[in-house]
Amino acid sequence: MGDAEAGSVQLSGPGVGEKLIEGLREARQRVLDLQRDLDGEQLLGPAGHFIEPPLWELGHVGWFQELWILRHLAGAETLLDGSDGVYDAFNVSYKKRWDHDFPSRERTLGYIGEVLERCAARLNVRQPDARDLYFYRLVINHEDMHAENMIVVRQDLGYPEPAFTGAPPATEPQPEPGFEAHDVAVPGGEFLLGALPDSPFVFDNEKWAHLVPVESFSISATAVTNDQYREFVEDAGYETPRYWGKHGWEWRRRDGAKHPSSWRRESNGSWSRRQFHRWVPLEPTHPVCGVNWNEANAWCKWAGRRLPSEIEWEVAASGETGADGNLAPTVKRLHPWGDEPFDATRANLDARLLGCVDVRALPAGDSAFGCRQMLGNVWEWTSSTLEPYPGFEVDPYAEYSQPYFGQKKVLRGGGWMTRSRLIRTTWRNFYIRHRRNICAGFRSVAL
Repeated sequence: MGDAEAGSVQLSGPGVGEKLIEGLREARQRVLDLQRDLDGEQLLGPAGHFIEPPLWELGHVGWFQELWILRHLAGAETLLDGSDGVYDAFNVSYKKRWDHDFPSRERTLGYIGEVLERCAARLNVRQPDARDLYFYRLVINHEDMHAENMIVVRQDLGYPEPAFTGAPPATEPQPEPGFEAHDVAVPGGEFLLGALPDSPFVFDNEKWAHLVPVESFSISATAVTNDQYREFVEDAGYETPRYWGKHGWEWRRRDGAKHPSSWRRESNGSWSRRQFHRWVPLEPTHPVCGVNWNEANAWCKWAGRRLPSEIEWEVAASGETGADGNLAPTVKRLHPWGDEPFDATRANLDARLLGCVDVRALPAGDSAFGCRQMLGNVWEWTSSTLEPYPGFEVDPYAEYSQPYFGQKKVLRGGGWMTRSRLIRTTWRNFYIRHRRNICAGFRSVAL
């Protein structure tokens, strides 16, 4: 099926079992596509790297599916002896993921394929109940997230662009003439932060919507562009400690960073960036991508601005103005553009274009306040540290967010490789502040 169709799969209503099977198979096909052309050396990648070996990713998605559906729901034993000691992400550190005697690619494919067929078979003989729905949706979401991570791995290690089964031809949308980066005003008031109880699937850190006070603010209509970030680089931004703060400057000195990790300066003074295995001219009006929180925060200090809080980001993405001119406290859009489903005219998702698009493109996806591309293109750093919402209760997948409260910075909105069926305005992604190999950019708020 094509990407637009895959993104629109609805995991509720009549025929829910068939839709779940469809989601399982489509998510798995993308993972298979992402490893098919890699040789044995590429499947392992460089030992000790900050990202997982693709071979580990391949086995992990099957293990996670087996853990929650076959073992947790059905009470079965693992189909692969010793799998917990290899694929349990929470208990096997990044640094040790090259130390295992991995099953071969063929055995790994056989294992995860058998898991998938058994999970699908359960839905062929039973009407899924509420517990089934939760865990099947969980594993589909999880596999989509790891497919995104496998694209990040390919980009970070300089592997060729992936080719996806059944992907329709796509052309980059044209930018809207005259729509340059500018601020839009967002009124203050009260806002429902978080997911609503009728959401088909959300993680525990999104639960539940609660009223929060919001002061009025002005936020950039687009993400910061390559050209705007280049000005910071060329103005000695990476050599000026006052922009970075203590921890940011310690990272900058330790890392030796002088510009985004995927950029390079050419002999003629121009800039290029690495697009998977090749170098391309830096696109001035595409969003800067692949910067960490320290870099985003330093740019804001240099520009006399600041990062938005995650509350401000969600308000700008899904809020509306009420009749009194303040925020409408009980109105929350499903998407920035409204409640209509996703299509390719509204957001750059699903890896259809294998990269970012111009920040001025896709006006059909604008929020009520005029913010563009708040879903897709690049994940956006916020100033906020991940914390639980009031009344937080941990979900069965307890390791997802609770261990990281108070430690990691929140990103919002999704990137160009994020699956459209996965992303939503309430999604709270989170990474340590020095992680710079993810598809992350940012927008800024006026002081």
